[in-house]
This record gives sequence, C-alpha cells and structure tokens, in this order.
Amino acid sequence: MFIDSHCHIYYDTFKNDILEVIHKAEDAGVKKMICIGVDLKSSESCINLSHKFKNIYATVGFHPHESKLAESDFLNELSSMAKDPKVVAIGEIGLDFHYNHSDAEIQRKVFIQQLELAKSINLPAVVHSRNADDETYEDISKIKGSKGVIHCFASDLEQAKKMINLGYYLSFTGLITFVDALSKVITNIPLEKMLIETDSPYLSPVPFRGKRNEPKNVIEIAKKIALIKAVDLEIVKKQTTNNTLKLFHKIVQSNG
Repeated sequence: MFIDSHCHIYYDTFKNDILEVIHKAEDAGVKKMICIGVDLKSSESCINLSHKFKNIYATVGFHPHESKLAESDFLNELSSMAKDPKVVAIGEIGLDFHYNHSDAEIQRKVFIQQLELAKSINLPAVVHSRNADDETYEDISKIKGSKGVIHCFASDLEQAKKMINLGYYLSFTGLITFVDALSKVITNIPLEKMLIETDSPYLSPVPFRGKRNEPKNVIEIAKKIALIKAVDLEIVKKQTTNNTLKLFHKIVQSNG
C-alpha cells in the first residue's frame, strides 16, 4: 500500500465529497492517510475525521502561522488530545519566516515547547520549515533524541543531510514533479529516510497542476522518486510505507 503521510482533508474544500475522495484514494492503493492539524480547532477536526474512517489518522499541534494564538495552557490541551489512539504525531509545528504571520520569537518558543512535548510523550514531530533552515536545525538540535519528519522538504542537499543526521525523515510533495532542483536531493539521500505526502489540497503534482490536490495523487510523488532514483515503483512504495509506519508507530498500535 501507499500512505499519504500529510494531508488536510478536513478543509471545507473536501466537505461535499470527502467519501469520494477517500474511496478514490483506496482504489488507487493509498490505504492510509494522516490528517494534519494546525491549531486546536483543526486538530479536533482531524481527530473527528479519524474516528469516522478507520484508515485516517490525526496529528495535533500549532502551525508557525498560528503560534501567536497558542494560549498559556495549550500544551496541556495538546497533551490531552494526543492520548487519543488515532493521534500519531505532534504537528504541524515549526518555523516560517517567509510569511511571518506570527512573530519569529513566538514561533521559536512555541516550536521548541511542542518539540519537547512530542519527545515527552514519545510521539514524532511533523515539522514545517520555510526560509528558516538554520533556525529549524538549531531548535531541533536542542531537543536531544527528538524524532520526526521535515514535511514538504524544499531545501538543498546540505540541509537534507543535516536533518537526516539529526535522525529526521524528509517528506516530499508534488513539488518534486516540477521543481528540478529537488532531484539532486532525492538522488543523494537514502530511500530509507524518505516519506511521501500530498499536502492536500495544496501542491498538486504533475499531471494535476492547477487542480485541487487529494490523497490519491501521492502515487505521482512515488513515481517521480522511482524515476529519479532509477528503481522500481514497488521498491519506493514498500520502503516509504515502512518508513511511515516506523516513524508514526501508533498507526500499528491502533490496529488500523
């Protein structure tokens, strides 16, 4: 099977056809999907969706854009939500200095707090990093033994190797089907450190550019990796699925 390790299918854009979206994914061989929260409300939406569908899992966390909204008791809220058997990670957390919707100092404080929470409850972190390579590396380095994935990896080979050396996985989106520079990264890092994701409804891969992205399209990312690394698609499917299940260990525990 394939696993879409990062999607936002609780968005309103999926409200009218969520059943069809899930069925199309399943028919295409995408048997599990991880629905990613960005604040308390969306995290709750992810959990609710995961309770409706056996093959959907959830994460809980504050995205860097939303970190200014994190109130004093937010860690207790997240910790409580994370006890749900379908919650498999703390995320989407991280740093975004491209948009700066939240102050950089607040972003870093909330990021480190959530990394510490993830470690303390033995869950991986799903990390967003944009225009913040050095700071992301520095903050993760502070939390010894932190585990997680850099979602939608779009940096260079040097940063890729640094994050892998910290024990992190790198997850790739439809960007790799139209951003040629990422081919160098994929060529030079081991398949054992890669995950695949759609980031639905964003970043539709070729040949679906300009359309709403959805979990079934994660196969296009796998196809591109197979092409770049000159290996059979089955190898990419098996390895990325194994990587995902290893990182998000609660998926196996929940017997889903």
